Amino acid sequence: MKRRFSIKIRGKVQGVGFRFSCMEAAYKYGIKGYVRNKPDGSVYAEAEGEEENLEYFIKWCKKGPLWARVKDIETEEIDIKNDQSFDIAH
Repeated sequence: MKRRFSIKIRGKVQGVGFRFSCMEAAYKYGIKGYVRNKPDGSVYAEAEGEEENLEYFIKWCKKGPLWARVKDIETEEIDIKNDQSFDIAH
């Protein structure tokens, strides 16, 4: 079943390649949506895909790339938007 989540990731997540690595993970798991840096130092993503793939993607977000230090992650289910790709938003 297709679902969509908003994901807010806090910690040392900017300046460590988080967005690019997140995009690679999204491609790996067939996730559509976007990721962006927020002014408060967090990273925000919206991820849409099949339930099992979303579980793997969210699990990846809890760890992030090698240099990241994720301290907290918040997820909330939101309405499906039927994105066609996964992008780094500005």
